[in-house]
Amino acid sequence: MSSSTVITNIATLVTNDPSLGDTSPLGLIRDAAVVIDGDRVAWTGESRKAPATDNRVDAAGRTVLPGFVDSHSHLVFAGDRTEEFNARMSGRGYTAGGIRTTVAATRAASDAELGRTLTRYLGEALRQGTTTMETKSGYGLTAADEARALRLAAAHTDEVTYLGAHIVAPEFADDPAAYVALVTGEMLDACAPHARWIDVFCEKGAFDGDQARAVLTAGRAKGLHPRIHANQLSHGPGVQLAVELDAASADHCTHLTDADVDALAHSRTVATLLPGAEFSTRAEWPDARRLLDAGVTVALSTDCNPGSSFTSSVPFCIALAVRDMCMTPDEAVWSATAGGAAALRRTDIGRLTPGAYADLTLLDAPSHVHLAYRPGVPLVSGVWRRGERVV
Repeated sequence: MSSSTVITNIATLVTNDPSLGDTSPLGLIRDAAVVIDGDRVAWTGESRKAPATDNRVDAAGRTVLPGFVDSHSHLVFAGDRTEEFNARMSGRGYTAGGIRTTVAATRAASDAELGRTLTRYLGEALRQGTTTMETKSGYGLTAADEARALRLAAAHTDEVTYLGAHIVAPEFADDPAAYVALVTGEMLDACAPHARWIDVFCEKGAFDGDQARAVLTAGRAKGLHPRIHANQLSHGPGVQLAVELDAASADHCTHLTDADVDALAHSRTVATLLPGAEFSTRAEWPDARRLLDAGVTVALSTDCNPGSSFTSSVPFCIALAVRDMCMTPDEAVWSATAGGAAALRRTDIGRLTPGAYADLTLLDAPSHVHLAYRPGVPLVSGVWRRGERVV
């Protein structure tokens, strides 16, 4: 029999349900309480109206919000790219080619080494309030290496993405068509049982629109749902392809035409913005304001990877989005919680509503706005995942 817990004396509770609190998208409740029963949220409301429970936690005037939902990361890897980052910060440009360095190190690593890296960064993210994290393969680029990456990832998260089409594997550099055939054939057969999603890097230096369509449609035929790295380094067909194939998410979305924005606004496809990548590559910032004003659903994620965005901190990305992408603090927090859930086509996370998973983050601050107001400060003082306090 599950026990129940009330977290009471919450200064500001973010529910992401306007019907439960104020009429804002965050559904804010002041002087609030939330009741956890087993692994689910059972009740939210004003503290004075909270029902009796088995256990009680005093939030002492702090903020509670849904656990962050990081819908884009690359955590199964080996090696280090410090020198590449140092060179980039000294003036060298960023290209997709640096991935090959990580591919060589990942292929050479043992399962134990890859597992330790994966759990290290999942734990690091959890301590910063992330309770759901998608992660991808993409640093093996052989059928066996991609399958083992997904097998390792699936042992630690439900949100696993097959990204055999990250770049063309080095040994296929002179025959990209043969590599696409591998990705959509033998490699897909080996990987599909371990993944929920299929992804492709649609970009100059990686895969063009026709190749990306072939990859995603093959994955869809195997029961994997599409997502896509789209329009990161240049204008391209990625966003339009995402909408055409009903991809759950088009990720990066830095270089967009008006037609791209309009297509996203009239689709279910979420635009997932990854400000850590722009920070770490000194690239142009995505125009979040343009997307939001057009009615596009926006998610915020870390893109945690060893090359272009080596951060696992959603709070850091929230601060960047507010400062450099013209999002309001409310919009950034929604995008990092409910937005991430939408990018994973999930309704049981990213919100604190009765029936949703009890994934909560306690901030040592009176308001969620402090995530942007106090950048770089470790404000997360407690995390519950599926009803258990884990931080």
